[in-house]
Amino acid sequence: QVQLVESGGGLVQPGGSLRLLCTVSRNIATIWTMGWYRQAPGKQREYVATMTATAVRNYTDSVKGRFTISRDNYRNTVSLQMNNLKPEDTAVYYCNSRPSPFTLGDWGQGTQVTVSS
Repeated sequence: QVQLVESGGGLVQPGGSLRLLCTVSRNIATIWTMGWYRQAPGKQREYVATMTATAVRNYTDSVKGRFTISRDNYRNTVSLQMNNLKPEDTAVYYCNSRPSPFTLGDWGQGTQVTVSS
């Protein structure tokens, strides 16, 4: 089982930036997809961004142009750079490691992001 640890969350004002980091317990170079998801209070967990082992990135529409996902296969980390944050981005953000299309993969414990003035 892969261990994932998220960090970098916090409180930020609207329009501000945060960078989330996910540290993974094994080499990620061959992991099919690494991703970020989020869950706001009273809502279901939703997809935010993913990046494949072949460097293909995908984003949910609401974060396109504001968020950037990256993976470092040497440091075994995945980051999410979040710019121009909005109050509706407030949620617990989870890192996901998905080794194949046939499994949901492993999850971290989450890191809280709060966007408020």
